[in-house]
Amino acid sequence: MDMQNRPGGRTGSGPMASAADANVERRERLKQLAMEIIDLQKDPYFMINHLGTYECKLCLTLHTNEGSYLAHTQGKKHQQNLLRRKAREGKDLNAMMHMAKQNQPKPQKHKTVKIGRPGYKVTRTVENTSKVLYFELYYEDIQPGFIPKHRVMSAFEQKIEQPDKNYQYLIFAGEPYENISFKIPNQEIETQDGKFQPVWDKDKKIYSLRVQFREKKNNK
Repeated sequence: MDMQNRPGGRTGSGPMASAADANVERRERLKQLAMEIIDLQKDPYFMINHLGTYECKLCLTLHTNEGSYLAHTQGKKHQQNLLRRKAREGKDLNAMMHMAKQNQPKPQKHKTVKIGRPGYKVTRTVENTSKVLYFELYYEDIQPGFIPKHRVMSAFEQKIEQPDKNYQYLIFAGEPYENISFKIPNQEIETQDGKFQPVWDKDKKIYSLRVQFREKKNNK
């Protein structure tokens, strides 16, 4: 067969390499590169079986020599299996961390033994045609360092009574006392100029709050 004058050949260049020849040459280059940079003693997937042949534990392939195994490690199959193993190990690690987090003992919330409701006094008055309520709550046995608090709750937030849009609730809290609430008209409360600021007398343990309702404007 005239290899020199076949189609695609050039005079003096020899025959063109086939795809199989190119593949063999590529594998040989990969093998030489792998032998230079890879230490088989540190490869977790390298194993010599009882027959004396080399085995890839990741891909379950057999190889006759180290060069063949090293060329395999640079191939597509081995690299894809490495990526799959890495992804699987990542998922397993996330699952273990999630399980460990769920198994951690939850911190025990400190439960305060309630001692009943505080004493109180409510005074109703009118100032410049505005309705005013004065609240005084007595916390003689309040926990050291604790300052009572208050908040306004709409009738639709609470779950004790049937909601009534004409009323709202003023709630006071101070450990270890139970919360206490007062049903007040659902009118806008004056908050300007500190009119809705509480006063805490830490010596007498009295919590005071002045509630002034804003006057309704009459429509002409």
